[in-house]
Amino acid sequence: MTDIIVTTGNEVAGKKIIQILGIVKGSTVRARNVGRDIGASFKSLIGGEIKTYTEMSKNSRDESYNRMVNEALDLNANAIIGVRFTTSMIMQGASEMLAYGTAVKIV
Repeated sequence: MTDIIVTTGNEVAGKKIIQILGIVKGSTVRARNVGRDIGASFKSLIGGEIKTYTEMSKNSRDESYNRMVNEALDLNANAIIGVRFTTSMIMQGASEMLAYGTAVKIV
């Protein structure tokens, strides 16, 4: 397994950026399902966390993060700086989770 440093910062402490390889990104589109929606609608009546949606969001973040890292590794990067996550609705009931950053070589 190749180690890669991933940070939301624009530099890596104690390291020097020697090459910028470009923007890398990973995304996934997830749709809600009817079973979750029924449970969520009941939960919304009494309040509290909707754990199935929390889990779906976590899985989406993990998948988009892994795809971003894999794209950086394909460029032979050893770090990704400026990492951000964003989400957007694609259509009613489906949304995209996007992870992006700048792949770099550091020493």
